[in-house]
Amino acid sequence: MNANFKLLPEAVAIVGAADKAQILALLAERLAAAYGLDRDEVLEGLEEREKLGSTGFGSGVAIPHARIDGLKRPVAALLKLETSVNFDSADGMPVDLVIGLLSPSNAGVAHLHALAAISRMVRDEATYESLAGATDVEALNALLTNLSGSGIDRDAA
Repeated sequence: MNANFKLLPEAVAIVGAADKAQILALLAERLAAAYGLDRDEVLEGLEEREKLGSTGFGSGVAIPHARIDGLKRPVAALLKLETSVNFDSADGMPVDLVIGLLSPSNAGVAHLHALAAISRMVRDEATYESLAGATDVEALNALLTNLSGSGIDRDAA
């Protein structure tokens, strides 16, 4: 099965954030740096999508996403928050894991498949608990690398 999205090790971080706006800014910085994108364009895309309704997935997870020009395939970043933050999630619960997804503007079904793969990954309680309980970036990356069949491409190429 082909990977649904790329998640490079440098796109994974543990960060402190005070609110949703700061989370989106940190996510845009991480995505831009890891994949050579324009930070402001990424942030604008994430903010525009968030205006349509919260991407707070529930159960402690948010999946902010956007479509932007210049990508060849969906790419992702994972932020583990040092403390839980309100994200206006449907279940009212604060989030501690944020997985950002960017897809090409014309991605269509590929964007939906990537979102579905991320959703399946974090809906698995054991996977969520492992990621949320990781104490450093190395542990997060090791867990992500070992998620076989998750739809994640970890290769730099």
